[in-house]
Amino acid sequence: MLESMAAEHAPFAGVNQPEVARSRTLIIGTMTKTSINKKQNPEERVLKHWHSAVPNDRMAHLIKDATRVFLRALQMRLSRHDVQLGHWAFLRILWEQDGMTQRELSDEAGFMEPTTVIALRSMESLGYVTREHRPDNRKNLYVFLTPKGKRLKKVLIPLAEEVNQIALAGATDADVATTRRTLLSMLDNLSQDPAILDGGKEKK
Repeated sequence: MLESMAAEHAPFAGVNQPEVARSRTLIIGTMTKTSINKKQNPEERVLKHWHSAVPNDRMAHLIKDATRVFLRALQMRLSRHDVQLGHWAFLRILWEQDGMTQRELSDEAGFMEPTTVIALRSMESLGYVTREHRPDNRKNLYVFLTPKGKRLKKVLIPLAEEVNQIALAGATDADVATTRRTLLSMLDNLSQDPAILDGGKEKK
């Protein structure tokens, strides 16, 4: 998830600037309450938490909240094209490596295989993928993009790039580079965490 956000940080040149400004308002929310609904939306609560309530809360929480808002912004855009957020993870992988087995796709996306099967059935019914047995391997099901699924790449990738452009508005190239190095350092450190390496087992 974090890898996909970092990899798509470059600005998308074709984005209309007034649209960017409008979209940015939708993402972060406004602090103005309507007379009909006085309840804060999730983005407003996140902003209040980090800007005033608990600005020095743990880094893990900040990353979680940033990811949540990233994904919500993307989800709003994908829904305009009748694509679910859960399908996005599989489409991104298949655009790079078509013809994977269901198990390989599940492992690459980081989902349990039953979850992957449900998503692929839905994608198949929408005409995005097909699942096929190979003549030399009747055991595994291989997942292939349809022409419709392949065409979605040109439509959806710019939406993800747009979200990243909005998120990084005002950040310098140096800021982005520093953020990238910090996040990669966190990934490196956590990947060597003994608790992860030992599978959560306590030493006797």
